[in-house]
Amino acid sequence: MAGPNFARVERAALCDRLDTVGPDQPTLCAGWTTRDLAAHLVVRERRPDAAAGVVIKPLAAHGEKVRKAAAAGDFAHLVDRLRHPAKLSMAGPSAIDRMVNTGEFFIHHEDVRRGTPGWAPRDLPRGLASALHAQVRLAGRLRLRRFPAQITLLSPGYPPVTAGGGGPQVTVTGDPGELTMFFAGRQRAANVEIDGPADLVAKLREADFSL
Repeated sequence: MAGPNFARVERAALCDRLDTVGPDQPTLCAGWTTRDLAAHLVVRERRPDAAAGVVIKPLAAHGEKVRKAAAAGDFAHLVDRLRHPAKLSMAGPSAIDRMVNTGEFFIHHEDVRRGTPGWAPRDLPRGLASALHAQVRLAGRLRLRRFPAQITLLSPGYPPVTAGGGGPQVTVTGDPGELTMFFAGRQRAANVEIDGPADLVAKLREADFSL
């Protein structure tokens, strides 16, 4: 058996939190409130033409226009649409949902949790931590392929991951959830330790990991 679908678990937890905190709480996504973040996720699933603007620059203005229109609606309805995705979407087939949404919903759940002071890392279920570690292994290697160092990613209880473009040794240590946040561009809100030359440590903490 494949075990729990943590994409669905994190989706439900995020929606519960959105219902609790309301539309105006800050998030880790610069300039976005919880309303903005919820709209982004709904558009990502229901409007592929607009969601493509995240990676295709000529479509960015269209995508932002659609997202703002979604955000302008009733917040409770917006969260309900997020909680119940369309069957003909990435959330439909369980295998695809796990692959494309586990990290996405974990990260955005944490964007809300960590958007205000007083947060602490969660003690993640082993299945979720393992799924995140598998994604970090792939994403870390891709996003660090040009970084001028030999980087080792360490999570207690998991095999080390080697990444980077070669050069001085740098080690990044953290639980899979923290490494996930770090390499999703949330370095300032990720609980990791970095060992290596000071200039490379600083460069890594400020790096743009977008693809």
